[in-house]
Amino acid sequence: MPVRQLPIQIVNRIAAGEVVERPASAVKELVENAIDAGASRIDIFTEGGGRRRIAITDDGAGMTRDDLALSVDRHATSKLDDEDLLRIRTLGFRGEALPSIGAVSKLGIATRHAGEPHAWTLNVDAGAKSDIVPAALTAGTRVEVSDLFYATPARLKFLKTDRTEAEAVREVVRRLAMARPDIAFSLSGEERAPVTWAAALPGAAGRLTRLGDILGADFRASAIEVRAERDGVSVEGFAAAPSLTRANALGQYLFVNGRPVRDKLILGAVRAAYADYLPRDRHPVVALFVTLDTQEVDANVHPAKTEVRFRNAGLVRSLIVHALKDGLAREGKRTAANSDGAAIMAFRPGSIPRSSGWDWRRSPNFPAAPAAPAYANAFSSNMFAEAAQAAFDTGAPTADVRYEQPPANELIDRPLGAARTQIHETYIVSQTRDGLVVVDQHAAHERIVYERLKASLERNGVQRQILLIPEIVEMDEATVERLVARADELEKFGLSIESFGPGAIAVRETPSLLGKTDAASLLRDLAEHMAEWDEALPLERRLMHVAATMACHGSVRAGRILKPEEMNALLREMEVTPNSGQCNHGRPTYVELKLADIEKLFGRR
Repeated sequence: MPVRQLPIQIVNRIAAGEVVERPASAVKELVENAIDAGASRIDIFTEGGGRRRIAITDDGAGMTRDDLALSVDRHATSKLDDEDLLRIRTLGFRGEALPSIGAVSKLGIATRHAGEPHAWTLNVDAGAKSDIVPAALTAGTRVEVSDLFYATPARLKFLKTDRTEAEAVREVVRRLAMARPDIAFSLSGEERAPVTWAAALPGAAGRLTRLGDILGADFRASAIEVRAERDGVSVEGFAAAPSLTRANALGQYLFVNGRPVRDKLILGAVRAAYADYLPRDRHPVVALFVTLDTQEVDANVHPAKTEVRFRNAGLVRSLIVHALKDGLAREGKRTAANSDGAAIMAFRPGSIPRSSGWDWRRSPNFPAAPAAPAYANAFSSNMFAEAAQAAFDTGAPTADVRYEQPPANELIDRPLGAARTQIHETYIVSQTRDGLVVVDQHAAHERIVYERLKASLERNGVQRQILLIPEIVEMDEATVERLVARADELEKFGLSIESFGPGAIAVRETPSLLGKTDAASLLRDLAEHMAEWDEALPLERRLMHVAATMACHGSVRAGRILKPEEMNALLREMEVTPNSGQCNHGRPTYVELKLADIEKLFGRR
């Protein structure tokens, strides 16, 4: 087959396949054009998920008649002052969006520039342009796209349902609205109820207002401001406390110079910063805005401009990790129950479903009610009070720390209060000046030991104790090889091991911080975690995994009865330990109930 030049219509449709993948892609390109035009308000309307109709109206600068004629030609753009592609200051710059959309749909543009006596309109039908004629429009630009992909029927087959495509449009608009809180957005259509995001005030407060409007009240309540700057790169935004998580990474919104992106480097930095706070299967919710010189980032590496490449990727990553870790450490006392009120809701009247069949009157500790006359006599003789007391007679607490006199003021006024009792050999109940605190003793001590291990490692290495008789742990050969291969890393934490023939490991030293520990159980847990490690995982993160596992084995276990002074000592340690609101697996270490919340439960206020 001979080489031939393709017709311009085919060239445009091929290009459209790179830029316009679905209705959401068209919406993204058109809204970005409106933002670059200086709009203060952008209205988006869709029908059929954007397949049948997309209408976008803005109050931006608009175009002159000559600009309108050029705007639908390929590689024509107003976004570049010169030919330097390393100085991209706008969202759109390729000059492909309008001609690509017009090549596969029916495109109509009406626009008015301040220097023109009236508006002008132009239509493009599957790449064929109409004449430019006068139109009625007060200011700005209105773009309508009808029958998207009708000129390329094969592409229609790959679109999802109208509802799915409408949700993709919504997500695109959400991201652009987060990037520009100073612009008012409205989104409406037959697939959804209209939603409007009013323009917010400048600064961090306005940004949080817009993020709260989009991500919800839960995010606003748990948001932690993060900020860091170094060598011309700044990172700012908001990160949710570890109590607010998602099952996937879709709640992580990343922006580079105002451009929404999905960058693996930034996602990896977020994951590393939260590693000490979240379980492995949970993901944080963040909105981070990276700003740097345009020459330090390449925005031209993807046709849809959804990916970027940094000249100094290491600096950007370290700055993001530092900003997030600093913010999380500053707000380290936030717990799940403190943030979302889950504990309060669990105590609400009616929280025990009727279908459970539980009835306090049928409790085995509650006596059967006598006949009516006798019941009246019993009530007068205080028998009812005794029966009510019996209903709550569930046994004495594990450890009783009640005082004949109220606790000392210096303990009551501490953030975690004074220990009052231990229940189920697992939970410490303490009294504060304005409420009560329930502490999971194992989770709390686990965080304390973990932070001690990290601090000791940073100072001069972990102190170790030599075993008088080495402990021999038998394992399968593959597990032995895996552990011995990491012996140098384990040595940094005071765990000295060596091969003891096939299928056995000799443990010669253990971290003194852990005290007496079950070496066999510890090694097995370490081996399981190492099996999941990626070789690309940085050494620092691998060491922190080791520290977390050791901390779990060296902590006070659930089921251990604590003395009053031990409980208070644990509370005092928590108050001075960084990140003590969560254990190193991401679970909350304590639940705080304010007196006002308790009074609401009992109808006192």
